[in-house]
Amino acid sequence: MNTHTAISVAELELGADGPRLRPAPGAAEPAPGDVYALVRVDGRPAATVLGRYEEGEDPAEVLAALAAGQLADAAAPRADAERLAAAEPPATAAAPPRASVVVATRERPDSLARALDSLLAQDHPDHELIVVDNAPRTSATRDLVREGYADRVRYVREDRPGLAAAHNAGVAAAGGEVLAFTDDDVIADPHWLTALAAPFAADPRLGCVTGLILPARLTTPAQILLESHGGFAKGFAPRLYDPARPPADEPLFPFTAGSFGSGANMAFRASALRRAGGFDPATGTGTAARGGDDLYAFVAVLAAGHRLRYAPGALVWHHHRETWQDLENQAYGYGAGLTAYLTATMVRRPALLPALLARLPRGLAHARTMTAERGGDRGGVPGEHGTRHHPWPASLSRLERRGMLYGPLGYLRARLHRGAGR
Repeated sequence: MNTHTAISVAELELGADGPRLRPAPGAAEPAPGDVYALVRVDGRPAATVLGRYEEGEDPAEVLAALAAGQLADAAAPRADAERLAAAEPPATAAAPPRASVVVATRERPDSLARALDSLLAQDHPDHELIVVDNAPRTSATRDLVREGYADRVRYVREDRPGLAAAHNAGVAAAGGEVLAFTDDDVIADPHWLTALAAPFAADPRLGCVTGLILPARLTTPAQILLESHGGFAKGFAPRLYDPARPPADEPLFPFTAGSFGSGANMAFRASALRRAGGFDPATGTGTAARGGDDLYAFVAVLAAGHRLRYAPGALVWHHHRETWQDLENQAYGYGAGLTAYLTATMVRRPALLPALLARLPRGLAHARTMTAERGGDRGGVPGEHGTRHHPWPASLSRLERRGMLYGPLGYLRARLHRGAGR
């Protein structure tokens, strides 16, 4: 498979009337060649497939044949995961709680408008939408919200730079029982917010829910490489993380926060997040720490005894960065954010230090493996890991490890900067 050949992104619906293929939101019509498709069964995200069709072939039929085999292979382990995730509490038909959606942004009005359009089309019955304009240089975001989305979107300005500071400003302004967060470079599925918020009504111990993130486009080598090694996806099996019953397959729990989800698709019970202190303002994009704000919040909520659920039905389509420089920055930022969030956790929650130290040797080995081999058995990614369709460059692994070394220093610099600012 040629890394310079664009891959079409689509949705494949499997139903009684036969397979139907349509472009993913914001994507072009699939063209002959490689197609990466989300497979839906009765509307529910169930898998992804990567297939190729030629001129004159029916792409829906080609991809459906691939999907049938993949769904059969995944059926047993996914059923086990679903049983474990749904073991308690029982499902509820209650309406999802009132939700506030917070979108932090900085000088990207075009992508923000695309995101807002999708968020305004949500089927959740009771929600508000808040845009936080972070350290703006121009009035572009304010003008967009006030002129294009008047009375439908609330505008909040936060002059302190950093994603965590922007999220905290959104938390302070929000009135929902559930606080959902996404980025300005996504397109949200119409059912996204309902799927993300509904679990809170069923489980009073639930503190956080994360969802599925798929690529909106695969047009450049950088986008294809990132997605071929897992991207942001966490699979299609629901999962429940309970601090009272640590998962046997994650001996580093809860410090492997990156496995829980990502900041582009997460929601918290408002009371749990506020009691945990919100996001650490010395973490996140826009600070010297470079990232880790979402990971810190996940661990803070779990450390308080709340449970975290991964809900693959809560779907957003993410516009991956397009250039090689973007990918290099992302690799370095991943590494820095990982160790920055761990540093933040130890600084702000020193009672967790013994547990971290006990797990540290295995944690370092895990981190080294993670940077060498991104992704894993996600199913249907463009060039699954190990196939060598798109081998992960050693230069990016080195950048990620350099970021890990820098992360604690970056976090401390960010704290000092904030202290000087105050």
